[in-house]
Amino acid sequence: MARFEGKSVVIIGGNSGIGRAAAEAFAAEGAQISLAGRDKATLAETQAVLGGDTLAVQADIADLASLDRFYAGVATDRGGIDVLFVNAGIGEFIPFEALTPEKWDMIQAVNLRGCVFAAQKALPLLRDGSAIVFTGSIGAVLAVPGNAAYAASKAGLRAVTRVLAAELLPRRIRVTMVSPGCTETPIINRSGLPPEAVAGMREAMIANTPMHRMGEPEEIARAVLFLASDEASFITGVDLYVDGGAVEL
Repeated sequence: MARFEGKSVVIIGGNSGIGRAAAEAFAAEGAQISLAGRDKATLAETQAVLGGDTLAVQADIADLASLDRFYAGVATDRGGIDVLFVNAGIGEFIPFEALTPEKWDMIQAVNLRGCVFAAQKALPLLRDGSAIVFTGSIGAVLAVPGNAAYAASKAGLRAVTRVLAAELLPRRIRVTMVSPGCTETPIINRSGLPPEAVAGMREAMIANTPMHRMGEPEEIARAVLFLASDEASFITGVDLYVDGGAVEL
């Protein structure tokens, strides 16, 4: 059954990793996809893979004016939004004593401020009964050394998810979050650590995951599609851990 046949699905940060896996999964179930992403090359590559009438616009979630341009294109081409997946995010491990205001602001600008206003700017286009899904992280609830700025951004977004879920009840718009554990995505190589440290971090994450492996983007994407679908019609405000048991066990 194609759960998203003819539905307008917007993915912010849909050009790689979890976002691209979700885009491919939504498209396979009949959705009309609109993508925004910072990297022009991977955005074009994803658009080519999806084919059809995929809308792909280069935009930076930290640049609110670029989001306005993106949503203007969505309004013209799609008319409205049935599913909004706000997936853009950055991360960097920084020891607390080395954390600077500039680094703090950079991470919050994308992971919290950018995601919040990406959702706010979509509100006029979101149809009643639609769904918003944010990408969170188990880092919001785990005390991982060097992760203060990232954890704060995702914890803040988790709080916003719950408040927004309550505010949008009159429009029957469900708002949820999916929080991945260790997942094989490009962001792991953009953590600010040297390659040997990344390898060590990957080993440590696997050791601390009860399933003793990394997750795959497609596994996170399946949770996103569930939360966005009518199968989750009685679910809102939830933060769903997709983490191999790292938080729960």
